[in-house]
Amino acid sequence: MLNFLPAPILFVISAILLIINTCLWAGLISIGGIIKAILPITAFKVQLTRLMNGFMYAWVQCNGYVLILTSKVKWQVEGLEQVNKNSWYMIFSNHLSGFDIAAQAYVLRNHAPMLKFFLKKELLYVPFLGLGCWGLDMPFMNRTSPAKLKKNPKLRGKDLETTRKSCQKFKHLPTSIINYAEGSRFTEEKRQRQNSPYKNLLRPKAGGIAFALSAMGEQFSHVLNLTLVYPDNPENVLLDAMCGRLKRVVVTVEALPVPQVDADKYSAQSEYRVEFQRWLNDIWQEKDTQIERLKQK
Repeated sequence: MLNFLPAPILFVISAILLIINTCLWAGLISIGGIIKAILPITAFKVQLTRLMNGFMYAWVQCNGYVLILTSKVKWQVEGLEQVNKNSWYMIFSNHLSGFDIAAQAYVLRNHAPMLKFFLKKELLYVPFLGLGCWGLDMPFMNRTSPAKLKKNPKLRGKDLETTRKSCQKFKHLPTSIINYAEGSRFTEEKRQRQNSPYKNLLRPKAGGIAFALSAMGEQFSHVLNLTLVYPDNPENVLLDAMCGRLKRVVVTVEALPVPQVDADKYSAQSEYRVEFQRWLNDIWQEKDTQIERLKQK
């Protein structure tokens, strides 16, 4: 509607509306999170979480309205017929931009339970956003560097234990837990630094996915392999979206059987970890081929 305006003006309009939208709904979610932390009654917590998920849905929907107002984005989505809102899903996706969360939540909002994200611990301290995500029981991960692990081996597996505890909170309501297995946004520089075997992806990390599956594997209906591509905006996607320059968002969803994961074996047996990593690597290879095909189209 307003995409005829110059990009700087569209950026300012988008920024103001997105900040208001985020502060409003994150503020309400934060209040609910504080109440939930104080009151110990499980049934009340479940109903309050349901209401807070509704607030997150409103945030996602309003983000979509802002995008409609400022851009002419074409959404190409495949595979949503395999998904329903009354099931539990473990979702893993490639990661390209800060816009990914908004795009994926918008695509899945009417088809799957509202998304829960694995987040870096540093995001907990972002005003409104961090407290809101905490109120929604999203897992905050404190990635430990190899140097720290070498100095203090007791830190090994701490993130995985955090994952297990967080997932226990999702057993009362249908939930979609999404994990960016690469652990970071894709850039060509990172790909080369990792010596990644993929053209369009970083190497996937299996730990968070493995322990989420071990904690809730029997409850998940499917694993959803979600692939995201911005064919006409390969760089600066978030900036392009806010400036009205985003043209296409391509999303494919593939439902896979849920693998059984034994947490004790995963922690203790290197062969077991290697086998699970091989399963994820095979999926990543297929995802890389699919992204290449989507980009060529």
